[in-house]
Amino acid sequence: MTVPKLEFPPFRLPPQSEALRAEVREFLAQTLPNIKTEDRFATWTTRSPEFSRALGARGWIGITWPKKYGGSERSFLDRFVVTEELLGNGAPAGAHWVADRQSGQLLLKFGSEAQREEILPRITRGECYFSIGMSEPDSGSDLASVRTRAEPVGDGFRVNGTKIWTSGAHRNHYCIALVRTSGQHGDRHKGLSQILVDLKTPGVTIRPVINLAGRHEWNEVTFTDAFIPKDCLIGNEGDGWKQVTSELAFERAGPERFLQNFHVLGELVRVLGRHPSKRVAAILGRLVARLWTLRQMAVALAGMLQDGKSPVIEAALVKDLGTIYQQDLPEIARVLAESDATDEDLLADFLDIAQYSTMIAPSFTIQGGTTQVLRGMVARGLGLR
Repeated sequence: MTVPKLEFPPFRLPPQSEALRAEVREFLAQTLPNIKTEDRFATWTTRSPEFSRALGARGWIGITWPKKYGGSERSFLDRFVVTEELLGNGAPAGAHWVADRQSGQLLLKFGSEAQREEILPRITRGECYFSIGMSEPDSGSDLASVRTRAEPVGDGFRVNGTKIWTSGAHRNHYCIALVRTSGQHGDRHKGLSQILVDLKTPGVTIRPVINLAGRHEWNEVTFTDAFIPKDCLIGNEGDGWKQVTSELAFERAGPERFLQNFHVLGELVRVLGRHPSKRVAAILGRLVARLWTLRQMAVALAGMLQDGKSPVIEAALVKDLGTIYQQDLPEIARVLAESDATDEDLLADFLDIAQYSTMIAPSFTIQGGTTQVLRGMVARGLGLR
């Protein structure tokens, strides 16, 4: 019996990718706007259309895509570098983030030529923004239990149902929705399809979901007899489950799954000063070691994507470990700062940062798949269940 195994082959970024890093840093030094402290935690939800357009003008959105669609035909390793620098510097890349990370990738792989020609160039220019329409209010973490139905009618579909946790839907142009086009609720993976939804379509209602920090980033999106043209079907009808699992590999594999609150670590080092005690230095060392391990795992994923592989199980593991790290960090940082900071003014500012990061930490469990679902995927991938 062959025992399945996880693949995280040792991998180093090539010289050309590190050269790109220097270009990105210079670009950010020149163009990065002033950013409020709370926005530095949310590179991929904090928006600046002007920044997105400037990034697109450099060819760094859709960087791996074919030039015929506005891409730069560079490697996934180059894309990893750009993503890492945006996150590390707290850049406001939220407008184009989902479109670049997964929606455009999905259209590139499964979309029609008309869809690709119409939408991908606009994404690469930083002018077209997407939301994810997967989760539903009554489904919990069970994505396959989708109830939103798209019934064939005339030259399209009549859609009814509700999506939730739909980031940025109140400001974005499109949503890719996972819907049931045939069969019944209990059919699980059968009869699911993905459709491209213009969020200004009549019958589409967007309501805010306010998070613990009082910010409006998520939404509930309701479809009430919304008519979606047939040419908005992505891929083949009934192939939705295969497509959505492919899409989730892109969502879970990126460094945002462990760098979202990187700013906390940087500020902690600053507030503790240049000469921390041995105890504090040891704890900081463990935090950095965990971060570096996650980073090396993510680099390996980028290498696998570059080789044309689909590291679904490996990406699930990185996302789970990244969630644990990001939820541990705020509390560890707060305790260290309160016990060892020497500058009271710096400490007061840092505690505000720690408080905010603690409030947003629960969301990490949900984003990109819940902890329980991800661990189940890893267990099945290893043949343990």
